[in-house]
Amino acid sequence: MAEDWRKAISFSDRLQCTTEMQRIRPRIQDVITQKLQPKQRRERNLLEEQQDRWYVVLFLQSKLYKIDLLQEEYHQLISRSVQELLVSGAPTPAGDLHLNEHHFPNLPASGATIGRYTNAEHFSDGLFSEVYRALDPDLPPESGKLRMVALKVTNPSVMQPPHDSIREARILEKATSEHIILLIETFRQSDGTFVLTFPYMPFSLDTLLRERRLDPQSCKTIMQDVFSGLAHIHALDIIHRDVKPSNILLATPNGPAYLADFGIAWSANDSASEGSDEKILDVGTTCYRPPELLFGHSAYGTKLDIWAAGCVAAQVFCLQDKTLFDAGDLGSELALIKSMFQTLGTPDLATWPGAEKMPDWGKMNFTKYPAKSWEEVLPGADAQARDLVKQLVQFENTWRPTADEAGSNGNQVLPSQS
Repeated sequence: MAEDWRKAISFSDRLQCTTEMQRIRPRIQDVITQKLQPKQRRERNLLEEQQDRWYVVLFLQSKLYKIDLLQEEYHQLISRSVQELLVSGAPTPAGDLHLNEHHFPNLPASGATIGRYTNAEHFSDGLFSEVYRALDPDLPPESGKLRMVALKVTNPSVMQPPHDSIREARILEKATSEHIILLIETFRQSDGTFVLTFPYMPFSLDTLLRERRLDPQSCKTIMQDVFSGLAHIHALDIIHRDVKPSNILLATPNGPAYLADFGIAWSANDSASEGSDEKILDVGTTCYRPPELLFGHSAYGTKLDIWAAGCVAAQVFCLQDKTLFDAGDLGSELALIKSMFQTLGTPDLATWPGAEKMPDWGKMNFTKYPAKSWEEVLPGADAQARDLVKQLVQFENTWRPTADEAGSNGNQVLPSQS
């Protein structure tokens, strides 16, 4: 059966076909333009250039479907193709950076209805959420301005701390900034779900790292954007608590970058957050969790985000899809601790004075590992990049720089890229 064959197609086969599509894409527009029917020519409007690109995308869509991709891969490639084709066309007016840049004309003819949004297409899941994308009905096609939005559908009644979508909305409303994902609106549905609406971003840093698509200047720009976003929320006594590549979204592969997913964020000024000395320890994601969490320190602060940003910076400037620390296949805390010690050296009170305040420090004896050189940890990285990561992932959290210091507004420690 065809379905069985499609399930059995190998990754290498899909990769070969995808590579071929990328190779021939520059020729596609000429081919399709030549084959446009007279009626299609007559129906062109002021969006002529965008519609030309639409035909290219439809061509790509049919080819990608025939070569068979996993559903997620299929939609990612189509979305990426749309974005890259738009970037290659006429520039977007400066009035709204989110208009047209996320134009996605080949949406399905039917889909979910979520509030006033119709034909919403499901494209990802979180632990307590489902995310859809849809066209903004406030910008009808005849206006010549199309914007895609992301709809994060949550059910607050089943969410477990530290997950709280209502608190997330409150925090985002207060944290509006250039490099924080914009919360467009929120609304409730009759079934009790709570929906947060954001501009749809076609790229995540995680995807770009896995696909090795970052150039040196983009690396610097993205990290500047991340530190800018962190500096802003930290000044508001907000801790993101889940900084990682998949929570850094981008409008284009070159940026700008936005800090996203504040579902477990903590705010000193929000009554739904835990007490400052009793914060939940089960936050962060595996390899990006700092040592203070692993040793039971519930009075952690904004430097938790700085450690995670250091792990991200290590990937951006050198490791790409490989993480700085390894928690093993099962995400074990002990495996993560061992990886930290093997990389940075087993700490003592001289290298980690604050360890004596950690409830779980001293409960186990650890092998004394020497620290690796940063040339070994980040081979081939710029010396300034290595120094930046070294500063960010210090065991002693008070020695880590602030986001301002790490970014472009502070001590200029971001490496210069040619």
